[in-house]
Amino acid sequence: MKEDKPVLTILVAEDDEDDCVLVEAAFREIDIAHDLRFVGDGKELLDYLRNEGAFADDREYPKPDLILLDLNMPRIDGRVALARIKADPGLSDIPILILTTSKEDRDIDLTRQAGASSFLAKPEVFEDLTEMLSRFCAAIRDNPKIPFEVIGCRADG
Repeated sequence: MKEDKPVLTILVAEDDEDDCVLVEAAFREIDIAHDLRFVGDGKELLDYLRNEGAFADDREYPKPDLILLDLNMPRIDGRVALARIKADPGLSDIPILILTTSKEDRDIDLTRQAGASSFLAKPEVFEDLTEMLSRFCAAIRDNPKIPFEVIGCRADG
C-alpha cells in the first residue's frame, strides 16, 4: 500500500444532478483518498452539518473535512448557508470551496468576506475541473487554512 494519507470526507452541496455526476467522475480521476457525499440544497447541507433530521446519526454523517458549495440552490441558497456555517463555532473551521457557475464580482467578494476558502467558477472542460479539484484538495489536505483564491474568473484573487 502507498503512504497512508488521511481520507478526506468531502460534502458536495449541489442541486444539479449533472454537476454531481461530473464532480463524482472528477474525483475518481484524482489521486486523493476521499469519501464523497452529496446533499441537494442548503437546508440539507445545514441539517447534515448539525446532524439533524435525516442526518441525525453523526457516525453515518461525520463532519466533513471540506465542503464544495454551489451558490444557487433551492430552499436555502449557498450564500446564506455559507454565512450560517461560518457563524457557527462548531462548523466555522471547515474549509469551503465555492463551486459555481457565477463569475460575478459581488459573489466573489461576498464569499471571500463570509470566510470561504476559495472560489471556483465551474469550468467547461472536464479535465480543467479535475485538475482544479485535485490541486485544491491536495492544498486543503496539507493546510486547511489556505489563502483565498479565485479560480476560473477574470478577477484577481
